[in-house]
Amino acid sequence: MRKFLMIIVFVALCLSFSADISWTKEKWKEYRSTHFIVYYQKSPKDFAETVAESAEQSYRDIVRNLGFIRYKGWTYDDRVKIYIYDDAEHFQKSAYIYKWSHGVASPKDRIIRTYPSAHGFFDSTLPHEVTHILFREFIGFDKAIPLWFEEGVAMNQEKAKRWGSDAMVKQAQANGTFIPINELSTMRLSSRTPIETVHLFYTEGASIVYFMNTKFGERRFERFCRELRDGTSFERALKKVYVRIKSYEDLNKEWLKYLKDQ
Repeated sequence: MRKFLMIIVFVALCLSFSADISWTKEKWKEYRSTHFIVYYQKSPKDFAETVAESAEQSYRDIVRNLGFIRYKGWTYDDRVKIYIYDDAEHFQKSAYIYKWSHGVASPKDRIIRTYPSAHGFFDSTLPHEVTHILFREFIGFDKAIPLWFEEGVAMNQEKAKRWGSDAMVKQAQANGTFIPINELSTMRLSSRTPIETVHLFYTEGASIVYFMNTKFGERRFERFCRELRDGTSFERALKKVYVRIKSYEDLNKEWLKYLKDQ
């Protein structure tokens, strides 16, 4: 359980801000690939090359997994910038984020910030942040969707994916800490949010998105995302695509029924 908590603990709040690198005196070096530019300082060049290769593989996997086959790629000046800070302290100073975050994506700016020792760097952090940018660029930056859904989509593109999430949701039901979807949809995380609540928020998001994909199929999930892209509200899209699910309450009921049968 602790292992899984560590995998999901990093938070990728999709904030829109420009890179703030003026505080550092260290000169940034860069390594360019087809879709990414990796900026690094003290890390060795071969690490930057590995980051770029891993990001490229994540890009291909995520586009295929989400069904965004016709998605316009990132090339030349549109490449995503990945800033690799030397350690957690420098990362947190530059990104102005919560101390429990291991990576952060700014979709509008096409910027990812992280650091080499971030937990699950290649298997979790990197694909998670790449997903945030791809997903937001596909559905639109102005679309209002629940944070748990966006984070759940990103969680399910990690190589570790949803390992253990269903069991943890069941445990939350047993100990009385379970958060129903209608409440989950109004939650906002902050530095004051108890770390246990943060864990559960991400765990439930991962479990719900996996349920939607598994129970009803990937094609329907792709259609759902396209409805969001076209401006359909989240609950209205549920009604149009999933038919039986007409509200958060219905989604919650179907999800819990699914978990009970696992």
